[in-house]
Amino acid sequence: MTALAPVLQGFFAERLAALRASEHTVASYRDTYKLLLLFCQQQLHTPPSKLDLAQLDATVVTAFLRHLADERGNGIATRNLRLTAIHSLFRYAALRCPEHADSITRVLAIPNARPDRPLVTFLSRPEQHALLASPNRATWRGRRDHLILTVLLEAGLRVSELTNLTVADAVTGTGAHLRCIGKGRRERCTPLTRSTRKLLDIWLQEQQPASPLAPLFPTRQGRRLSRDAVTDLVDKHVATAAQHCRSLAGKHVTPHTLRHSCAMDLLQAGADTASIALFLGHSDSRSTQPYLHADLTQKRRTLELGAPTPQAAQPFKPRDRLLAFLEGL
Repeated sequence: MTALAPVLQGFFAERLAALRASEHTVASYRDTYKLLLLFCQQQLHTPPSKLDLAQLDATVVTAFLRHLADERGNGIATRNLRLTAIHSLFRYAALRCPEHADSITRVLAIPNARPDRPLVTFLSRPEQHALLASPNRATWRGRRDHLILTVLLEAGLRVSELTNLTVADAVTGTGAHLRCIGKGRRERCTPLTRSTRKLLDIWLQEQQPASPLAPLFPTRQGRRLSRDAVTDLVDKHVATAAQHCRSLAGKHVTPHTLRHSCAMDLLQAGADTASIALFLGHSDSRSTQPYLHADLTQKRRTLELGAPTPQAAQPFKPRDRLLAFLEGL
């Protein structure tokens, strides 16, 4: 057996298991390696089970990334995601196959493509109000959707965090909050306002869940909502809200846009980037920097702080005879 097969098997069985990687991460890495192995099979005319680690050198990996761009039409973000998965595998391989150190080092040196960073899209307060007014709260689905939109805007949850919420994760008593598991299996608690706590109380009383492990926001059949279902309900209510709030018509709004909106509300309320990173579950406060670039209000404040104070121009007066000498030269 070649060096590649046991390394790849060990990576999933040991490395990702030890990191407690989410099912989405495992699926993303799996798909990356499948694409890479199939590409190598076509280019090197070698079955995946016969490929050696040395054959996956920097030249082959670079050609694979070019193949993703030219033939599969993948954008920069997707290609960088694939490269991250490859780098992760090769860092694991470096500890187990020191005889391939030179080749592994060259693969690890392949840099990510640098994307043009668009400004973060977020909703203004009038747009948020229009969106929250969209669901018909006279119906069960409308009440559920309204509460989902409220939680996304107020708690800034990722879609996976929202769909994985159970009844037990909602604490509606003193210190009302939601518990969720975010990226890297990090648990965090997000506080709720009094109005949202009341809505959540009413929702739970209406639901009468049979188990504390039941989904907090279920389908009509009591199953957990999918990511696509959340995206569809956001699309639906944005379209309705756009009829009354014209600025929404020109925006591409996703569930993650509501997370951005939460972050911008915190920033405009005066929260610092470290606090926002903690609230959103970012592992690094640098992840919060894009919100600073998007916040025009913050930029205006910064400009006003740095603007010179208007005052009458006065001639320079040397304080010292030596300075006077230098000034006269």
